[in-house]
Amino acid sequence: MQRTRTRLKDIAVATGYSANTVSLALRGSLRIPEETRDRIQSAAQSLNYFPNTIAQALVSRETRTIGLVLTDIMNPTLTLVSRFLERELAQRGYSLMLAASDHDSAKEWSALNVFRSRQVDGILIYPTNHDRLDHIRAVRQVGYPALVLADIPVAGLDVVAIDDRSGGYKAVRHLIERGHRRIAMLDAAQLLGNSEKHDGAFRAVTEAGLPADALVVVKPGGHSATDGFQAIGEAMKLKQRPTALFATTDSLAIGALRWCREQGVSVPGGLAIVGYDNTEAADFSSVPITSINYAAAAVSSHAVERILSMIGKPLSTPIVTLIDPELVIRQST
Repeated sequence: MQRTRTRLKDIAVATGYSANTVSLALRGSLRIPEETRDRIQSAAQSLNYFPNTIAQALVSRETRTIGLVLTDIMNPTLTLVSRFLERELAQRGYSLMLAASDHDSAKEWSALNVFRSRQVDGILIYPTNHDRLDHIRAVRQVGYPALVLADIPVAGLDVVAIDDRSGGYKAVRHLIERGHRRIAMLDAAQLLGNSEKHDGAFRAVTEAGLPADALVVVKPGGHSATDGFQAIGEAMKLKQRPTALFATTDSLAIGALRWCREQGVSVPGGLAIVGYDNTEAADFSSVPITSINYAAAAVSSHAVERILSMIGKPLSTPIVTLIDPELVIRQST
């Protein structure tokens, strides 16, 4: 069935005003008296009018849409960031378009191309691999506003992110201060070249004067609770059994906590656990989990301000903004 669309001309006929007056009134122009604006807007509502954004974009060369590429749409932290971003953008008259790479570089590249073909005004991205960023740099080099939401300060890209090196450092320093000298780290990100949390964790070990093998890295197959459940089982089979765990996501930490409960390992007595992201699930686990806070609201606010400031501007020196995260201490340590 063919769709019918109410046009400005239809509202003009219904109200007796010119199409130009109707257009100004619907945009809230103060050049039109308030009584006239109210009458026209009321008529537009009764006629089920909505603006033709495609036509507007052709005139203004802006779609007032920002694209966001996530690595995993099921990740609760990224979902929270998406919600904050959508709210921040809506307050400024912009909408948000989502895509997920599923930790696949090919899908990430495809998402960038789709966003550009849809002519979004700017792109926010959580990169899949922090060592493979040429495709994002290419987008930037043609003057397209692109902002990375990951801790990659030397990539030649604009960045707004949590300082993951600081977060990893604070997590492991906390465990060391609690007397732990054998710490396992569950870190799936290293498989994708994302070493920031590990770099920070290792710095804490070095500063404490501990041997390098005080931090043992176990690489789970992913970032989920299931992956954490399986990986901690492997870590606890090591000849020198760890007394503490740093998991690079709360989901991994929750999986490890479940394993401990099933195996009769007390937390924190038998194994202290620190997670990352400070999700609601970590706070309400059977043993509330100490975690590094991901300041989703702050990241979103800074990101929106930055990406909107880049629209329509010439290419400039990249700006890196890293937000120092807080350690939230709970019963698991």
